[in-house]
Amino acid sequence: MNKTFIIAEAGVNHNGSLECAFELIDEAVKAGADAIKFQTFKTEKLVTKTVKQAEYQKRNLGGSSSQYTMLKKLELSYDNFVQLKRYCEKTNIMFLSTPFDSESVDFLIQDLGLKLIKIPSGEITNAPYLYKIAKQGVKVMVSTGMATINEIHHALAFLAYGYANIANVTFEKVKGFYQTAEAKLLLQKNVQLLHCTTEYPTPFEDINLNAMDQMREVFQLEVGLSDHSEGILVPIAAAAKESVTIEKHFTLNKTLPGPDHKASLEPSELREMVYSIRLIENALGQKEKVPTKIELKNKEVVRKSLVANVAIKKGEQFSIENLTVKRPGTGISPYYYWDYLGRIAKEDYTEDEVLTK
Repeated sequence: MNKTFIIAEAGVNHNGSLECAFELIDEAVKAGADAIKFQTFKTEKLVTKTVKQAEYQKRNLGGSSSQYTMLKKLELSYDNFVQLKRYCEKTNIMFLSTPFDSESVDFLIQDLGLKLIKIPSGEITNAPYLYKIAKQGVKVMVSTGMATINEIHHALAFLAYGYANIANVTFEKVKGFYQTAEAKLLLQKNVQLLHCTTEYPTPFEDINLNAMDQMREVFQLEVGLSDHSEGILVPIAAAAKESVTIEKHFTLNKTLPGPDHKASLEPSELREMVYSIRLIENALGQKEKVPTKIELKNKEVVRKSLVANVAIKKGEQFSIENLTVKRPGTGISPYYYWDYLGRIAKEDYTEDEVLTK
């Protein structure tokens, strides 16, 4: 099977510190993650100055300042991201970042040359944003937190329209194009969906991993998981469900101030998660029930054969009293037990002797 793509989500857990961001890269590399992902935004282009914090942000921060004030403290400069991408290349881990505004889309794709963009759950109805990203021909992962099936269809429709580079955009034309074979092929080539529950941390009863099965069936696209639960149990379970991607927030220290630290893994937990996922991948194996090579050496000693329960003389009838089933499996199969009952023994058998003919 294909290897699960593991994204260590640094997000804004650098708390606006470039030095901390470098440390997060080092820890993601040590853990064996395939990629590390940040968040790129210009605060004034992302939120109004008066929009309130989400409930989880208030809870995790212990305050109630505006999103603008909170995000401004977490913002890194474009020059910072240039340095971080170079460091990722040097340390041999993929650099990813989620853009949260149109200007940041252009920066990541045109200036940094990213070929893969993660679209966050909050942007799934941002049609101009989706269309703009797809028009530039990059592959995308789309988080689907808070989304209905219909909203995911609409997001995919705008992405398909952008990939087709069609200039005249109206919602009706977008929905019409979405029904074409061309649209389906463009999406299958470029888009992966990520199941997600937008709550930090997500209670286990709200994770609903089985929704991934419906998403695969309905959209005919690859499906992964962007996880916000506590611990590493859910990502491991998702790997067992053959999630193609697993994204998980991590931090240097859960006690640091910030909106996402409490719902993140610490470095030791991230390492354990990656290790466990790789073990699960090996355990999944192939989609065919056949004896493995390692089993075959045990076959003769754990299977059973027809065996003389007591000494049997030539010419004597086999019966339930003198015929039994025991290990090893080197003789006549127990399948033939009833066929032998009443049959005449053609030779002498000592007690516990395996029947071979």
